[in-house]
Amino acid sequence: MKNIALLLASGSGKRCGLDYPKQFALIGDRTILELSVEAFQSHKLIDEIILVTSQDYIDKVTELTNKYSKVSNVVLGGETRKDSSCNGINIINDEEANVLIHDAVRPLISEQIISNCIESLNQYNAICVGIPSTDTILMIDDDENIKNIPSRKFLYRAQTPQCFKLGVIKEAHKKAALDEKCSVTDDCGLVINYTNEKIHVISGSEDNIKVTYKEDIEFVKKKIIQN
Repeated sequence: MKNIALLLASGSGKRCGLDYPKQFALIGDRTILELSVEAFQSHKLIDEIILVTSQDYIDKVTELTNKYSKVSNVVLGGETRKDSSCNGINIINDEEANVLIHDAVRPLISEQIISNCIESLNQYNAICVGIPSTDTILMIDDDENIKNIPSRKFLYRAQTPQCFKLGVIKEAHKKAALDEKCSVTDDCGLVINYTNEKIHVISGSEDNIKVTYKEDIEFVKKKIIQN
């Protein structure tokens, strides 16, 4: 069965203080986007890479990634993350496949995490990468008073890839599209709300951060230099 990486690269750079999308921030001589693509390009079990980006950056993403042999398509994103994921999923014509949906601004994704995702899809139809929460999480009410303090034993911080059998994630997107009240933002949420599949959690890494703020870019630079 084919293993397809779907990289979502439609974000902006506002919280990073950039005047351009953060996936184009340079880490040495490569962009964050290129580092993410290279992680999947170099993995021997990945067969194909699909990129999703905004209209304004289709040409730029194509230019940056046409050197990678596994990149098959650069797809126009949507208004939301869910819409962008749906556009990428719908371009896959295989009857069935393993799909690894990854934030393109998580450039420190490791070979081991990708391998674990693919291996786990031999047993499960839906996978989420996550790490245990080391902080106490507070649930608050509308007045910002503590309503509940859930046990950390049951709390994980979600990362990507979020991985699915193609049929499962296509079904979830199809049903969500028929629900005018759908407010789910990510693919795991879609699978939970619109299918009967359970989502198995596998271990991520503290290094597998989503670049959001300026200091995250510096963190990635230090890690790249160390390696």
